[in-house]
Amino acid sequence: MRRLFVFVALVFAWPAAAEKLDLDQAIERALKADPRIEEREYLVNAAEGLLQEVEGRGDWFIESNAFVGLSPATEGNIFEGGTCTTGSCELRNDKYDFTGFSPWFHVKMGVIKPLYTFGKLENYSDAARANIDIKDGDVRLQRGSTIMEVKKAYYGYLAAHDGRLLLEDVDKRLQRTIDLVENWLAEGEGDVSQSDLYALQSGQALLGKFHAQSAALENIALDGLKVLTGVGLENELEVADRRLKPLPIPELSLPELKQQALQQRAEMGQLEAGMKARRHLVEANKAENMPNIYTGMGAILSFSPGRERLDNPYLSDPFNEGALTPMVGVQWNWSDGVVSGKTAAAQAELDALIAKSSFARMGIPFQVAEQYHQVQGHYQAVQKLEQASRSARRWMIASYTDFEAGLEKADRIILAFQTYVLATTDYLQTTFQYNMHVARLEDVAGMIQ
Repeated sequence: MRRLFVFVALVFAWPAAAEKLDLDQAIERALKADPRIEEREYLVNAAEGLLQEVEGRGDWFIESNAFVGLSPATEGNIFEGGTCTTGSCELRNDKYDFTGFSPWFHVKMGVIKPLYTFGKLENYSDAARANIDIKDGDVRLQRGSTIMEVKKAYYGYLAAHDGRLLLEDVDKRLQRTIDLVENWLAEGEGDVSQSDLYALQSGQALLGKFHAQSAALENIALDGLKVLTGVGLENELEVADRRLKPLPIPELSLPELKQQALQQRAEMGQLEAGMKARRHLVEANKAENMPNIYTGMGAILSFSPGRERLDNPYLSDPFNEGALTPMVGVQWNWSDGVVSGKTAAAQAELDALIAKSSFARMGIPFQVAEQYHQVQGHYQAVQKLEQASRSARRWMIASYTDFEAGLEKADRIILAFQTYVLATTDYLQTTFQYNMHVARLEDVAGMIQ
């Protein structure tokens, strides 16, 4: 039994395996975990609730008012003494004499169905539907923003990781070179001097600085991925890709990308929906000057038990009465100044959206063209820098071999190390920038849904 307890304790104490994600998996996790997307989805639900409210205005609804109060207590009928005989019918005049109080129960209710609103309900409903499309566009925009953040963290991690490995490799080679120079100086061999040793040691110190910076950027990018994907900072995460590689260059031409952007960008859909909503709001505000025609049932019930009821159909007692009737009516609240002001404001907002739409139709193609040319330029730069990095590595290895054989000067191998580091780090940085420009091109062209 003791062994069993020890085994169970070891199992629970064993560190959990790090979760490994590739880029697509990281994006999928982030889209599910990002609370900003969830927030905008709730705003879509709110917009759907607004539409439900507007459409509910056209259904049957109840208007009612009920209260409990006090009424004067009264006994008897309308004549003095409570009777009327021939020649002695005198009406009572004690309405304001205090004779006590009675509880008063009053209910007034109408069951109403709008028949025709001269376009108010229809236009408000269409505006609410367009508002849902706008909120859906906000969800798409946030999803696109989240995807871009994941790609930046993912590619940034790979670039920093590769840079750190590069610097560690160069540091090892540089350390072997320093050890070799120290041995030569101690034994009085080789064509080296003390200044060569100092130059190598200073270069190694600078490498140590860049190594520390790369390690920091690597950790920051990985923590960003943990937050975005919902893994949590306290948990382990591994990136599936081992090296940063340039993405394939997009195959679509610039005109095709521009056309796709104008058709698929969330902002264009939002602008169209916004203009649709404003047009319907303008028409709805104009219709506010028109009445609403309705049908329904109306009822009133007023009861005061401390008063005797009058059943004469020509006499009305507000404290004791009841009525029920079907009805067709017209409701009209007319205020020309208020309606005109609302209509003018809605028209101005519509005109502003039309102007914004015109600018978007010019600006969006420019955004696409900007990213397209950036992709093309960075793609060519990546190809050249990759070749430069490979050549610089061959130069570094060859220089080191020649230096060991005593055929190369120390300053030449230092230059070879420096050139290799600069060429490769420039390649990694440019590859990261290229991949991000490809991602931005996909974003501005409406490829990210």
